[in-house]
Amino acid sequence: MQLMAVRVRIHGRVQGVGYRAWTVVTANRLELSGWVRNRADGTVEAIFKGEEPTIRQMLDACREGPPAARVERVEEEPARGIVEAGFAAKPTV
Repeated sequence: MQLMAVRVRIHGRVQGVGYRAWTVVTANRLELSGWVRNRADGTVEAIFKGEEPTIRQMLDACREGPPAARVERVEEEPARGIVEAGFAAKPTV
C-alpha cells in the first residue's frame, strides 16, 4: 500500500476538551506518524501520515473527536515535507 500524508484543521469546540490528547492516543493506536497542536485561532491542526485506508479511518474519527468536543468541520489538504516517525502533541502556535 502507498503511504500518504494529510494536513487537517478541525473547527468547533475542540480546545479545552482533550482533543489533542485524544488525537495522540487514536493516531498511535492506528500506527500513524505526525503531530497535533492547538492554534491561537481556536482550531486544532494535525498532520497524519500512513496508509490511505488508515488515514481515512482517522479523518472519520476526527469528525467525532472525544466526547466533550463539538466538531463543526474538518478541512484537509495534502501535507508537504518530511513527517517523522511516531505521533506527538506540539505546542500551540
